[in-house]
Amino acid sequence: MGYRVSIASMWVAMLLAIVAAQQPQQGATQENTQPGRLWPEDQLLRFARAVRAGRKLTPNRWPAGARIAVALTFTLNNSASNFARADMTVDVLTGGEFGARRGLPRVLDVLDRHRVPATFFIPATAAIVDPTMIPEIVKRQRHEVGTLGWSDENPLQVTVAAEEEALLLRASDYLAKASGKKPVGARGPSMALSLHTIGILKKMRFLYDSTLMAMDEPYEVLLDGQPSGIVELPVSRMLDDFPTLTAPRFGPAALPSPQLIFETFRDDFDEAYQEGTLFLLTLHPQFVGMRSRIDFLDSLISYIQSKPNVWFATAEEVARYVKQQAGMSN
Repeated sequence: MGYRVSIASMWVAMLLAIVAAQQPQQGATQENTQPGRLWPEDQLLRFARAVRAGRKLTPNRWPAGARIAVALTFTLNNSASNFARADMTVDVLTGGEFGARRGLPRVLDVLDRHRVPATFFIPATAAIVDPTMIPEIVKRQRHEVGTLGWSDENPLQVTVAAEEEALLLRASDYLAKASGKKPVGARGPSMALSLHTIGILKKMRFLYDSTLMAMDEPYEVLLDGQPSGIVELPVSRMLDDFPTLTAPRFGPAALPSPQLIFETFRDDFDEAYQEGTLFLLTLHPQFVGMRSRIDFLDSLISYIQSKPNVWFATAEEVARYVKQQAGMSN
């Protein structure tokens, strides 16, 4: 139980750091840092109810009698978010280059060894800068490519819905040409959705989103209180290597130990296995593809494969299956 205590203390340290970062800046007034305290009830409800969780979509049974579905997802943004911010710092951009040149090949080698599929969410600009990535992914003929916006831009800073839609359409068209297949799944660029995003995905006939966190099993997204037809394959910051294994320019990550992080991933898989639902992991090749970390991914997949009746699937395969089992219309 020692490592659990260590994990708990480290999570507390990370949360304290996040809270500190969210404190009002010097000179800021309480009104402009805490607008929610001034909003009337109708405004609170308008924001809170715009996008909500609908019915659960965990099926009564998974394909071939599997007990659990496992979706390994990779956010392959490399330096795209730097482009979105116009941060052309050379050393930072080479960190993104590492994701394409070393991180992704190591990840693909691990997936090849275990013969398991995965889903890669890619912004178009990352694929433009490193054009060999998508061909390497699709030639395996088992992986999926999904969208991550045009340049991993923050949708909250794209104030016009038509502009957000145009960026997503542009990104989708580029990925379709590069991969040979139109993407059916999306992850919010910068891990964020605007109030317009789900409506845009619905309009563009996307099958699923994988950005929200209202449950830890598949569910249908409600848009303004109505079923949207969009399947949500939810993520969790606890099952994401970005907040725990990154190495920012100005200091270490809050949880630098890969062993502790992957033990947390394993524990979550064990509980999902007992519940018979979905285990979805979010990793970044530029982080997990480092030499000190890639073996932990290999070991985790080996551990999962040691359990009977596990279905490894792409996010698209999971979304199509749960939608069909729930009788949702296309």
